[in-house]
Order: sequence, then C-alpha cells, then structure tokens
Amino acid sequence: MYLSKIIIENFRCFGEGDNRFELSLKPGLTALVGENDAGKTAVIDALRFALGTTDQELNRLEDTDFHVRSAEEAKQSSEKEKDQPPEIKITCKFENLTDNQLKSFIEFLTYGKDANDKPVLYVCWTAKATGETRRGRPYRRVEVRSGEKGEGPSIDREVRDLLLNATYLRPLRDAEQDLSSGRGSRLSQVLLKTEEIKSSGQKYNSQSEINREYLESLNVVGIGDLADELLGKQKGVEAARNVIDGHLGTLSLNGSNLRSSIKVSGTTDDPEIRLRQILEKLDLSLAGQGRLGLGSNNLLFMTCELLLLAQEREGNKLLLIEEPEAHLHPQNQLQVIKFLQDQASKDGTGVQIIVTTHSPNLASAIKLDNLVMISGRRPFPLRRGETELEESDYGFLERFLDVTKANLFFARGVLIVEGDSENILLPTLANLLGRDFTRDGVSIINVGGIGLRRYARIFQRKNLQKNTLIEIPVACVTDLDVMPDCAREITGKSLKTKGQLGENGLSDKKKKLIGKTTGQRVKTFVSNEWTLEYDLAFFGLAEDVYVAASLAKVDDALSQRGEIFDQEKFKTEHQNAIEAFKKVETDAKEVVQSGNADGCSFEEVLASNVYALFTKGTKASKPLAAQYLAQSLKEKHENELLNSAYWHERLPKYLVAAIGYVTRTTDGWGEAKEADGKQSNTD
Repeated sequence: MYLSKIIIENFRCFGEGDNRFELSLKPGLTALVGENDAGKTAVIDALRFALGTTDQELNRLEDTDFHVRSAEEAKQSSEKEKDQPPEIKITCKFENLTDNQLKSFIEFLTYGKDANDKPVLYVCWTAKATGETRRGRPYRRVEVRSGEKGEGPSIDREVRDLLLNATYLRPLRDAEQDLSSGRGSRLSQVLLKTEEIKSSGQKYNSQSEINREYLESLNVVGIGDLADELLGKQKGVEAARNVIDGHLGTLSLNGSNLRSSIKVSGTTDDPEIRLRQILEKLDLSLAGQGRLGLGSNNLLFMTCELLLLAQEREGNKLLLIEEPEAHLHPQNQLQVIKFLQDQASKDGTGVQIIVTTHSPNLASAIKLDNLVMISGRRPFPLRRGETELEESDYGFLERFLDVTKANLFFARGVLIVEGDSENILLPTLANLLGRDFTRDGVSIINVGGIGLRRYARIFQRKNLQKNTLIEIPVACVTDLDVMPDCAREITGKSLKTKGQLGENGLSDKKKKLIGKTTGQRVKTFVSNEWTLEYDLAFFGLAEDVYVAASLAKVDDALSQRGEIFDQEKFKTEHQNAIEAFKKVETDAKEVVQSGNADGCSFEEVLASNVYALFTKGTKASKPLAAQYLAQSLKEKHENELLNSAYWHERLPKYLVAAIGYVTRTTDGWGEAKEADGKQSNTD
C-alpha cells in the first residue's frame, strides 16, 4: 500500500476550508521544496501524529499546534465558529493494499460505489481542546478513526503500531547514537527483520568439538550461549560473581538463596526474546574508518532504515526524511538522492519516501515529476499534467536544471534572464533603486540564452482553479533584438531594423515575445530598444557603459599576455576611456546634425557607437564589462549621494518594471513603473 493523499486542517500554519492543505501523492519518492516557514515540516509532523513512527517517539500535542486564525480567516468564520477552538483534523488515504493488508484492515476499509473499485483505507486523526486539565496540563481529546470523514470504526493503537507506523528521520539526527547498542535500538530492529538472522546457523551444543568450522555454523543465540559459557569460566568474571554472591548471601532471607548470573545472551529461555536481547547489545559502524563524522554515519543510518522498510511485509513502508542533506557535502548529497530515488523506484520493495529539503543540490537532481513546491502554505506538484510544461520541457529541464538554477524552488521572487551580464548587473541596479534581492528573497536564474520559457512554465498551472495559482512573481527579461537603422553600419550587425519592421511590425514583435511566456504570475519584460547594453547607453548611461567596455577590452588583452591590470594602469586606462567617449559623443552629434543618421536620434546614434565596442574589432566581453559597470555605478551612487529617484530616470523602463515586480514594491513606484514598462512593451 502507499499513501495517496493527505489532508491537513487547523494544524499550525494550515487552516480549514479553502486554507486547508491537500496533496495527492504517487508511489515512490516525493520531495517537498520551498522557503522556510512554508509548511514543509508541518506536513511531516502531521503524518507523524496521524500514523505514529517506528521509533515510538512520543509526539506531545502543544497549544502552538492548533491553527491560529488570521484576521481574514476570522472574517470568514461564523459567530459560532469564532467561539470554538479549532479542531485539528489530519486525513491520510492509502491505496493499493495487498490481499493480506485488506484482511488486516477489513473492518476499517472504505468501498467505492463501483463494484470494480478497489477498497481504500482512510486514517482520520483528530484533536480537540476540551478546556479541561489533567495533572496540570491541558487535556485534548484525540481520536483515530477510519472512513473518509472519520465516520468509521476507531483504529486502536495496536493496529497503528503494527501496520501503520511510518519511519521518521529527524533533521538534526544523531546517527551514531541511533545505531549504538541499547534497549529497542534501531540496529536491533533492523537485524530482527532480517530473515537470515533467524533462519541461518545451529544451536550451541556444549558437548560438541569446538573448532573453526563449528563456530562458523552457530546461529546468533548459539554464539551467545558459547559466550556465556566462556565468560562463566573466565577467572576474573568468576571471582567477581563470587564476590557478588557473597554479598547477596548476607542480604538473602532464610530459604531464599539469591545468586547472580553474568550473561550476554539474556536471562530468559524464550529464544525470540534472547535473540532480541543479544542484538540490542550490538553497535554498527563503518569498518576500518576509525571515528567518522555525522555525514558518513547518516549514510549508514539511512541505509539501515531502508533495509528495514524493504523487509517489511505487511506494514506501512513509508519513510519520512527531513533534510537528507544534513551533514553531507554536495557530492554526497547527490549520491544520497540518487540512492533514495533508486530505492523508491525498485520493483518489489514498495518503499515510499517523502523528504523535505532546502538544498538546491538535491532539488536539481530530483526529477520534476517527484517535486512538490510548497508556497503560500499550499502544495504545487510539478509532475506532468499539473503544470504548463510540455513533455519535451521535462526532458530539457532534467538535463539543464542545475544547482544554481534550482534556487528558483526556494525563492519569493524569480528573475529569469538570458545572459551573464543581466545576472551580474541586475542586483546592483536593484540596489540603486532601493531594493535588495537578498533581503527580498529574489533568485536570478541565468538560462544562458536558451529555455527561458521552459523555466517560466514551471510556475504556471494547468487547469487553473481556485487556490491553485502560485503567488510567486516571476519576471522574464529578454532582448527585443531589433536595432535602429543607423546601427547596421556602426555595429556591423545584420539584424532587422526598426525601419524594416515599421511601427506595426515592432509592436507585433513585442506582443509576440510577451505572449509566449506571460501568464498567471509570470510576466515578460522586453527591452525597450534593443539589448541590455544598448538600452543602458540609450537611457542615460552611455559614458558608463563605454568606459566599462573599454576597461574590459584592456583587462582581457592584459590577461592574454599574462600581465596584471594594476591600480596604476587602471587609472590611466579609465581616463583614456573617458576622453575617447567625449570624441564619440561629439561625432554622434555631428552625424545627426549633418542628416547622415538614417533618421535616427542622437541617443540612437550614440548608443549604437557604444554598443559597437561589443560587436566590432577586438570585442569587449559583456560579462567582464558588466562587472566593471556594476562597480562603477555603485561607487557613483555612494560618492555622489544619489537617491533612487535619480536612477529611476536613467535606467531602462523595462528593467525598473521587472525589478519592481519581483520585489513586490509597496512604496508606489513599482506599480507605476510596471505600468510604464507594460506600455513600452506594446508600443
């Protein structure tokens, strides 16, 4: 059987009605991803309450586990509901029960209306505050019942412990402690489930000849019996026992002669109990490695837990792991998730695994079909049929969605760009505008010029319904790739020009670019004029871009010769670039005044000459130029004590709008500039 659905109501961050948590699951691996406080741990803890766990750890219900209604939720509640404390309700649905499981749960099953429908098992866990106290603590009435709405017979603790308990690995686990000896140790439980432990080997016979062959033929209890005999004959142990017996003699009542026994195999004649007692004395560690760190021990621990689950015959093979990346370096993280995916998909084991993670390493390695993004306390499965992604998109993203791009699963806002220049520059431009991508939880996803729309469609839902919209703002920033008429000769590029397209053609191209991706909370922002570098020069940063590009060319040339671009050389080349720009600016004015500008404005001619540094001769590196430009603008902002209003007027409108959108501006400029951006994108 497997867990096919979980519904959580009035538990921690999850409310009721439209605000409840509901997630359908498939067999195999499911990974819950999302930012902190999204509700990932609450999902795991809800399952622990409803099903219990194999480690028998006591989960005590606290006041903080009951959902506190928000002001909006309170408005939606009736007067009667407002006076009543919320009732926690956790519903788990299990499907694909085996014949033996159907027999075990026969009185708890729910049958479909159709005779061909297979029976399913619902586990409904409810908790309600009574207002009473017992032993100084608030008393809460907890029930576990069957039926889709909890209307079926009560499921007693014995049934839950025997057949429903999940295996749970906590986030800050001490694997070394969990694998050490002790009563009820996890290692002893794993070994007891190993059939060979019970079936292989023979009992110990004290009359048999002791040789290597005989020793190797003994079963575990037989080895214990042999150890008991040898220990009993050991002089030190015998002496200690005699001392103990002497004291016991003085403490014994007449007719009751107390004597001690020192054994490793237990004190009962029951072979099953003796086997467990022996196994509880064993430790598990990595051979020949000395004392290893938490990461390696965690790998060992996960291996044991999966082994135990795979051997489970009738019970619930559900493994809950919070942060499997804990204590592991990136390469080991990838090994772990591959191992978990392989185990969950292995035929015949039936193991179901649910993990929570904050690791982009893991998120990038897990198939999109297995990812569930938690955002706004709602689950959004990314499997086929749930998103606007096409079949080919899944194959593409599984190949190219790497660690850096996987940051999008944990962001509050996403900015998808086509190149390194945008990736480098946009955080600085945001700071100039009074925004901070780090503080606002914005991730920049550099797709390298391909697949921009594929990444965007991750956030678009198919068959959009109430409460299914992903409320994460996603901005796609792309170039218009249409140049002014004068640029062809100046830059040597052969793209279509504005004159060739005409106003209608230009407007249609912008609308087409926007329409390809825009939808739901995804918006496309197209460069107002041509490319990022051109637009920056066009809107008022011509000198800054020219100087940055010139410095990039010098830096690249020096690097190729193995020379260092020291501070003295930098000052000289910086001043040379400023002087060179003045001439470029003067020449641009003369071209326009002479009427030889192909109908272009001064801004277009100047920006084209600046952009020519990236297209003609020894081309300037755009990423390197972006680094110099970012530093220059930052210093200019700080040295001249400029405010965000200054930059609003000098930065391309589409960039201002995109930054405002993903940072969810609240001071008014985001909405206004966004409107400007929309208009410019469709003009």
